[in-house]
Amino acid sequence: MPRAYWEAKDSKDDLKKEVQKKFAVGYPKDNIIFQQPDRAILYQDGKLVMDVDITKEQELVDVVRQFFEYRAPAIAQWEKAAEEFGDRVKDHATALLDLIRTQEKTNKKFIDAFAAFMQLCRQSINPNLAESAVEEMLIQHLLTERIFRSVFNNPDFAQRNIIAVEIEKVINALTSKHFSRAHFLSSLDRFYGAIEETAATIDDFSQKQDFLNTVYEKFFQGFSTKVADTHGIVYTPQPIVNFMVKSVEEILQREFGKSLVDKGVHILDPFVGTGNFIMRVMREIAEIQKSALPHKYEHELHCNEVMLLPYYIASMNIEHEYFEQTGKYEAFEGICLVDTFEDQRIEQLGLFTPENMKRVERQRESDLFVVIGNPPYNVGQLNENDNNKNRKYTTKNKTGIDDRVAATYAKASKATLKNKLSDPYVKAIRWASDRIGEEGIVALVTNNSFLDQIAFDGMRQYLEKDFDQIYVFDLGGNIRKNPKLSGTTHNVFGIQVGVSVNIFVRKR
Repeated sequence: MPRAYWEAKDSKDDLKKEVQKKFAVGYPKDNIIFQQPDRAILYQDGKLVMDVDITKEQELVDVVRQFFEYRAPAIAQWEKAAEEFGDRVKDHATALLDLIRTQEKTNKKFIDAFAAFMQLCRQSINPNLAESAVEEMLIQHLLTERIFRSVFNNPDFAQRNIIAVEIEKVINALTSKHFSRAHFLSSLDRFYGAIEETAATIDDFSQKQDFLNTVYEKFFQGFSTKVADTHGIVYTPQPIVNFMVKSVEEILQREFGKSLVDKGVHILDPFVGTGNFIMRVMREIAEIQKSALPHKYEHELHCNEVMLLPYYIASMNIEHEYFEQTGKYEAFEGICLVDTFEDQRIEQLGLFTPENMKRVERQRESDLFVVIGNPPYNVGQLNENDNNKNRKYTTKNKTGIDDRVAATYAKASKATLKNKLSDPYVKAIRWASDRIGEEGIVALVTNNSFLDQIAFDGMRQYLEKDFDQIYVFDLGGNIRKNPKLSGTTHNVFGIQVGVSVNIFVRKR
């Protein structure tokens, strides 16, 4: 959000007249300095608060401090509420967990609804999913559903989103005995109000998305530090997303004589997060040929997410982007709540809701040409929830993603220690290599350790075999290897591990 404005004038200007001229054409008065080399005039809240000689040291310090320390009421309210939100969320999550545990013993309606929902989750996300992970999903939904309705001005969200509908059934059973959702959440009203007021001041949708990501990060830092750490709630910087999408379009044209807009070019983001890559692909399609977007949106854009909150946010972000581009609201049916690593080889038949199952089946049958995104990367990082440490994706017939990594990258390696090959980003590259078929493009931003570390020698051999062209943009930034670097200034994500943008091309 804009915090302040600074208007510089030269020494020949009549500063007071310049101020009036600028206000006459609509310059904001909430926090603005008009400055000449020797003088500064500061307006705040529509009033003149300082007119000082800035050749005098103390007056210069005073006006700059007054300028930078000012907070508009909406911002001040938001910052204070955001600071307190973490503790409040923790308290509410604990209270909700106690309520759920009590109702699990006494409320027959809730016991049945919860058991049915847990079965659906185990079939869709992970057969070994712990009860506590499903309880967390209910709590996340209860604490954040109002935010989605209000920030996105989407009052029907819980009735329209296919997963939210299932969760609402369980919540309704939970609230069937003497539990009022509104009463329980009333002590968070101030925070919700601060979010809603701040969101109301944001017109630009991309700013609204940034804002919601901030809310989401704050929520997870308060709700579950473990989830925030293991999932690395970190979003791909927009310049990297732009670069990757433009690069894919360039390579499609140069190597295949195709474009993102062409029919038959199916595109998947297997780890969609809050939807950034798919939205950028949609913008690119609209820039090239707007008339191609409806077909693409309905049939050839796909994405997966395994965590509930980013799944919600991605659904709404993508649907809103389509509305921005076309002026029409259409539900996005290309998003699945599913674990990408589990899905393609899954042995169960009944997945989540029939509607989600249809979407997963449709994606399975699609001839994918482009896989693009940002997989999780951190050894020991989880891809589904905090109760499944070091989960292995193996199957009896050795087609699970861990089986594939073992049979290829690990088998070809001469390294003694191969545990780094269990990193989710390595699985993501192996998975995408298998998924695109005879030709296509894999574009992933990942940990850059596979470029030169000994544990990845077999992986490098296979990448050379599996692809005809490999483009790597090594962004460096390995803080662990070089402690002199700092996360925020030397790493594009502000994280500890090095990063690279990798584009792998396979041609017939």
